[in-house]
Amino acid sequence: MTPSLDVDKQDQSILHLAYSSEIRAGFLHFLPFRLLLATNLLPCLMMGRIFKMTVSLVAVLLLVITGLLVLFTVQAGNRERETSQQSAPPTGHFVPTGEVEIFVQEMGPANGPTVLFVHGTGAWSEMWREPMVALAAAGYRSIAIDMPPFGFSERPLPPRYSSHDQARRIIGVVRTLGLTQVTLIGHSFGCRATVEAASHLAHEIQSLVLIDAAVGMTDDNSPPSPPGWTTRALQSIFGLSLIRQALVASTVTNPLLTRRLFQLLIDDPADATDPLVEMLQRPLVVRDSTSRVGEWLQVFLFSDDSSALSSQAATYRTFAPPTLLLWGERDLLTPLVQGQMLASLLPDPTLVVLKGVGHIPQVEDAAQFTDALLQFLTVQVPAH
Repeated sequence: MTPSLDVDKQDQSILHLAYSSEIRAGFLHFLPFRLLLATNLLPCLMMGRIFKMTVSLVAVLLLVITGLLVLFTVQAGNRERETSQQSAPPTGHFVPTGEVEIFVQEMGPANGPTVLFVHGTGAWSEMWREPMVALAAAGYRSIAIDMPPFGFSERPLPPRYSSHDQARRIIGVVRTLGLTQVTLIGHSFGCRATVEAASHLAHEIQSLVLIDAAVGMTDDNSPPSPPGWTTRALQSIFGLSLIRQALVASTVTNPLLTRRLFQLLIDDPADATDPLVEMLQRPLVVRDSTSRVGEWLQVFLFSDDSSALSSQAATYRTFAPPTLLLWGERDLLTPLVQGQMLASLLPDPTLVVLKGVGHIPQVEDAAQFTDALLQFLTVQVPAH
């Protein structure tokens, strides 16, 4: 008669196999297994094996991730070998601003009303090519600048990328070129520096255009909240230059991800065409791009910019120049409700919703974008 053991129901299937083995191999041969089962040691051994396998898989995964980070960092170093002057396209020139030299592209008659374009994150002046051509043909002097650390402009050392610092570079271009009666046009995160600059250029600004503006506006009476432990931990990690550089080289400045990152911002992924992706990748050959973008990203993610004029509702309530707000109907990054909120604050706003586009309308539907812009300009600052 087979001996009985007091076991849980979960062990019944194992016991069935044990009994079969016992019949074949004999009681004495199977006794160690029965003892392990009776004393609950077998589940412990099984859990230990699972734990060891999990640790091994995690270790392999970490090795793969580390290898990829090292690989992309090395590739970035091999790619980023040219100076800004060597790699900048011949369609533009450099403008000294006292701190850094800003790369500028210009089109249109020198005596036409001036329109100054300021791009957003990860872009550069070439992003405005189609609108600039159309405005130049309509008699406007179109100027687009590269905002550091993007494009071909000189990168500041030590790194200074607050809204106030970026605004000083816009102001430097305006004053070095002797521009007057300017229409400032900002896009996305570039709107912060655009608004900041416009607030300090009261005599030079004729009108303002904000496109899917990401201004980070806060309530006038709400103090900035202290960072949580997660933010502090990430800030500590990002403070290590080698780790920061590896992360940026694997993502932001990684040519393999240019298309995918751009598609996250637009409504139709097909708008991320090969020529567009190639254009966005051109500045990635500039020396130390990954390091400089990493420094900018650290400021972008962790610095408190709440004191910037662009972040304060009071700035918009007292803003005198006529302002056009162009907003993508399907913008998920800065939803239309944010444009409506800005319009409710401004004394003289015009809000135009661009149909069927997301966060980058000047690329997604350049014709619709340019038509809306020209309608505003011909009323506010008609070309001669």
